[in-house]
Amino acid sequence: MRRAVLARRSYSSVTDQAPTREELLPLVAAASRVADHGSLRPWRLIEIRGSSRAKLGKALGKAAGSSPSDKPLRASLLIAVVASRRKSKVAEWEQDATAAGVAHMLSLLLDEAGWGVFWRSGEATRSKAVRKAHKLKKREELLGWLYVGGVKEKYQDARGKRPVDPSEFLTIL
Repeated sequence: MRRAVLARRSYSSVTDQAPTREELLPLVAAASRVADHGSLRPWRLIEIRGSSRAKLGKALGKAAGSSPSDKPLRASLLIAVVASRRKSKVAEWEQDATAAGVAHMLSLLLDEAGWGVFWRSGEATRSKAVRKAHKLKKREELLGWLYVGGVKEKYQDARGKRPVDPSEFLTIL
């Protein structure tokens, strides 16, 4: 996992290959181990493949007041990340953080398994058309989508971002 963390990068372009549902399920189980105050599991994931991607494109177009978007067609697997908030003493922002943690952990696990991943979000995640396309419930918010596919050959050796000086970000109180 450390290799995946240190070498993580977003792949804005992936191949049509994607993990099967059977390959995905154990990764989701592992990603579910993120910190979760109150063990609420305030998240869910939606697997989007095939013609469902075009339906999402129509919803994105409707949200933007334009023609259908082709963005969901850029990967054969999209995983919608949903904060599924529970009534609890645990604040909603903390529940959202857990859902985001699951998404990030899943992206690392997918990367470690050899898949290219990028997380797409934006204003459309809050639109009525996109909410309806995902069949979101009243207390749910769409945080974005993980686009998953094979790593293109041109990116095989281009792993990781420029390094960070950790002393700039780790302060002492």
